[in-house]
Amino acid sequence: MPQLRVIVASLLAIGNAVAANGQTQKSDGATTTIEVPKVERPGVWQPTAGGTQVPLWPADVALATPDSGDHPEATGNGSPLVGGRKWHWASYVTRPTMTIYRTKERNTGAAMLVLPGGGFYAVATDLEGTEICDWVVQHGMTCIMLKYRTPQIWSKVNGKQQRPKTLLGLEDAQRAMGLLRLRADTYGIDPHKIGVIGFSAGAYLVANMRNTEVRSHAPTDAADQKSPRPDFAIFAYTARVLDTSKRKNDLELAPWVEISAKAPTTLIIHAMNDPVDNVRQPMAYALALNDAGVPVDMRLYAKGGHAFGIRPTADPITIEWPGQVEKWLRDIGVL
Repeated sequence: MPQLRVIVASLLAIGNAVAANGQTQKSDGATTTIEVPKVERPGVWQPTAGGTQVPLWPADVALATPDSGDHPEATGNGSPLVGGRKWHWASYVTRPTMTIYRTKERNTGAAMLVLPGGGFYAVATDLEGTEICDWVVQHGMTCIMLKYRTPQIWSKVNGKQQRPKTLLGLEDAQRAMGLLRLRADTYGIDPHKIGVIGFSAGAYLVANMRNTEVRSHAPTDAADQKSPRPDFAIFAYTARVLDTSKRKNDLELAPWVEISAKAPTTLIIHAMNDPVDNVRQPMAYALALNDAGVPVDMRLYAKGGHAFGIRPTADPITIEWPGQVEKWLRDIGVL
C-alpha cells in the first residue's frame, strides 16, 4: 500500500500548499494564517442547490481506475481558510460526473465547463468548482462542473517529473465536452459557444483539451464523435507546462506540452508571487501560443498567491479577475 500512503500524504499537503500561497487574513496590519483541522470521510460528493449531477460514462463501460484503485470515494475539507471559509474536495473518484447548473433568467446560449484543481490528488469542489458556477450562471451562461478521476500520481525519473501516459482527467474532460455538444438542445446551449476554465491542475487539463482532438479512450457512443476542443479557454494559475530543468529565464515548455495553431482564443490569469506554480509557467505558455498565431491575453497581478478561487481577499486579483473575464468574454463575442 505504499502508493496509497503517498496519495493520502499528498491530499493532506494540498491544504499546506494553500497555506503557503498567500491565503491569509489581515488584522491590525499583521498577516496571520487561520487553519482548521483537515477532515476526510468516505462518501460520494453531492451537488449544491440547483445542480444536476450526470454520469460521464455508461455504467457498463469499464474505466481505468485512479492510482488509489477501488478505494471508495471520499470528501473532505482543507486547511487553512480561504476568504475566511473552509474549502472542500472530492477524491478517490472512480466514476466521474459532470454537474449542470442552468441559468434561471436570461440565457446567452454560452456554456462554461469548469475544471477544478487539486494537484491531481483531489477535486476542489467548491473553491474552484461550484462557486465558479455561481458566478458563471449569474452572467447568463450554463455552467458545468467536472468531477474527474483522481488521484493520479506524476512519477519522477532521475529527479524529473513525468507526465502520465494517459491522463484520466483529460479523458473525462473530453468526454464531458462531447456530451455537452451532443445534448446542446437539451441543455439550451449553443454547441459553438462552449468554453472551459481550469484552475491549477485543472488548468493543465485545459491546456491539453485546447491543443488536441485526439482521444486516448476508445469511442463509446455518439458523444465521442463530437469535437472535444473548447471554443474558448481560460487558465487560472496554470501548472506543469514549463521545462523546469532549464535555466531560470529559459521559457521553454515541458517536453510533453503540445501547441496547436487550431487552439481557441485564451485568457491567462496568474499572480506574480505564486509560490507553487511560478509565473514563468504561464509566461512560457503564452509565448508559445503567440508564436503559433493563437490569440492570447494575460492578466498578471503582483500578489494573490495560489488557489484563491473566486473568494475575495485583501489581494486585488481575487476581486478583479471575474470582471476581467467578463470583459474578455464580451470582447471575443461570447457575451
